[in-house]
Amino acid sequence: MATDLKDTAHAVDAAAVMRLLPTRPRLLALGEPTHGEETLLDLRNELFRQLVEQEGYRTIALESDCLRGLIVDDYVTRGTGTLDEVMENGFGHGWGAFAANRELVRWMRAHNDGRPESEQLRFAGFDGPLEITAAASPRQALLALHDYLSARVEADLLPCDAETLDRLLGSDDRWTEPAAMRDPCRSVGRSAEAGRLRLIADDLVELLDARRPHLALTTPRDDWDRACLYGRTALGLLRYHHGMADTSPSRLTRLVSVRDQMMARNLLAAAARGPVFVHAHNSHLQREKSTMRMGGMPLEWWSAGALVAAELGDGYAFMATALGTILHHGVDTPPADTLEGLLYALPEERCVIDARLLARTLGDTRPTPRESPWFGYAPFDPAHLADSDGLVFVRDIPRG
Repeated sequence: MATDLKDTAHAVDAAAVMRLLPTRPRLLALGEPTHGEETLLDLRNELFRQLVEQEGYRTIALESDCLRGLIVDDYVTRGTGTLDEVMENGFGHGWGAFAANRELVRWMRAHNDGRPESEQLRFAGFDGPLEITAAASPRQALLALHDYLSARVEADLLPCDAETLDRLLGSDDRWTEPAAMRDPCRSVGRSAEAGRLRLIADDLVELLDARRPHLALTTPRDDWDRACLYGRTALGLLRYHHGMADTSPSRLTRLVSVRDQMMARNLLAAAARGPVFVHAHNSHLQREKSTMRMGGMPLEWWSAGALVAAELGDGYAFMATALGTILHHGVDTPPADTLEGLLYALPEERCVIDARLLARTLGDTRPTPRESPWFGYAPFDPAHLADSDGLVFVRDIPRG
């Protein structure tokens, strides 16, 4: 069996990844089973550089706030702001504090310096403006979309003026109330004002779509793309806040589902400009239904990867990452009968596995699913091998 396993393993580089795929995908996704490990972010950076240099990829999309990501993109393409400012303001989920993310942004800016726009690298956050404890106000997205349209279409076609929007939005603190994550009664998502704003947002997006033939041709590409992003984000945030106010047992399932729908729409928009390398948690990128426990409840939903794969077919490829040990979190040497245990016996510190070949090699010998002693690490489900295009295995995460 060890010899058979070696036949499925290759060095982790862009060439080895591409050999696993029938064609260059428009969206090439690399998942991770835990967040916050610099080793995995360094591997991501190295692979992205190779994909840029060897395969023509020009965009990286990370599991970070899509609106904040515009700050990063402005910096790497035009040098707007300073690196310190970008790392502080351009990321969600605290990602700006990680050294590997700082190095990624620094390298992208250096790569772009002096290059024509057609050869420049782009950055995209593809998550919604959402944090664990709160969701953003729809103010930024709604007002930016309204400003874009009011400068380009007749005033009587707009569903309201900016002052009405501002009045309906009210204080941003109403929207970002942390207690609303656990108590739906504290959410404004089903207030009369929120209901009116959902209708206005829908009308604005409908107007944007109706004027696409003219606006997409007469507006700079970045301005048009950002207007579309504002529309997607405004609608997504209002749906999310509506879900936060839900008192039914399906409330949390609704929230995780709306989040991944926002992710999927952002990924498809990025792919419309050219091939994209995507990095996020495995659960957001896999083709199968995702599962987790939240608030003591089991949740099941279709991930962004599953939604995108249904749209793009072979234009979407997914490689999961599996780990051997994370000793500083108590994740010790994997049991020999697990998939991670089988791969841990290989001599390589890291390798990319032909997942479908490995599934055929294992045949009816189904490895035991691994259990993690730490909530922050989700082991790879061996039942998903045949539905993954590849599996990156990292033997050990060193102590930080």
